[in-house]
Amino acid sequence: MFKALLLSRNADKSTTATLTELEDSALPPGDVTVRVAWSTLNYKDALAVTGRGAIVKTWPMVAGIDLAGTVEASSHPDWQPGDAVVVNSWGLGETHWGGLAQKARVSADWLLKVPAPYSLRDTMAIGTAGYTAALCVQALLRHGITPDKGPVLVTGGSGGVGVVAVALLAGLGFEVHASSGRPALAEGLKALGAAEVIDRATLAAPGKPLQSERWAGVVDTVGSHTLANACAATRWNGAVAACGLAGGADFPATVMPFILRGVTLYGINCVYVPNTQRAEAWALLARHLPPARLAGLVQEIGLSEAITASADLLDGRLTANRVVVDVNR
Repeated sequence: MFKALLLSRNADKSTTATLTELEDSALPPGDVTVRVAWSTLNYKDALAVTGRGAIVKTWPMVAGIDLAGTVEASSHPDWQPGDAVVVNSWGLGETHWGGLAQKARVSADWLLKVPAPYSLRDTMAIGTAGYTAALCVQALLRHGITPDKGPVLVTGGSGGVGVVAVALLAGLGFEVHASSGRPALAEGLKALGAAEVIDRATLAAPGKPLQSERWAGVVDTVGSHTLANACAATRWNGAVAACGLAGGADFPATVMPFILRGVTLYGINCVYVPNTQRAEAWALLARHLPPARLAGLVQEIGLSEAITASADLLDGRLTANRVVVDVNR
């Protein structure tokens, strides 16, 4: 038996979330069974648990897009009992039972070894949000953006992706500008390495299609007018990595930054990225984001608190940038 946060769909299409005990035989098919130690509570998880977003595709569903633990059983030669592993995305909590449980059974192709110097808990302090941030930074680095090219903007700097992007870029030597709508967190962003914190309102309103060149690169988690303004103010031959839509799914922009300044817009999807690229992203994090830097970002809760915490997260009552879940309490 193992505990899990199980989501069920009701006749009226509402969602019921229950902390329950399940038999091992209920686990879905997969090559590897993982004894989960830690998971996370992301915005997407909270939408699924509360039923406020159409996240879950198959029912019933164990929530949680992240997990970290040790291999309990494996029919795949690459993984042995006792291996410390991390899994991000791959449809966890949407189409495949996820990490807000004490056990998970997954495809062997989804697993990554926990990179030194991180612990299992450290990987969840980073989670899918931080791994996505690393994918964005990888895109900028591949484009040729280097610290000497100028500052890099991170929009939604106080969010889960944003804080890790700020810390990672600062660790790489960039001058980081972060936009945020939470003034109380400005000093925290500066402690992570932000040289400047910008009020998000300055980017959220409609702006000119081409603006003064400010940033060599951008990590955007917001979308809508923020993304349009960021592109409009990106320097010649700069790059923008877009991975979120916290401000909206629209993109009210013109082609001018792209055809007059050669700006490149990269779309970042974290869900089905090949494991080779995932391993590179985690290696980048391990080199430039020390575990101690993560400590101030994290709030820890137990699995028994995850249902209440989901509503708190969506309603703005959680102040931590990242929420890790101890599935054994």
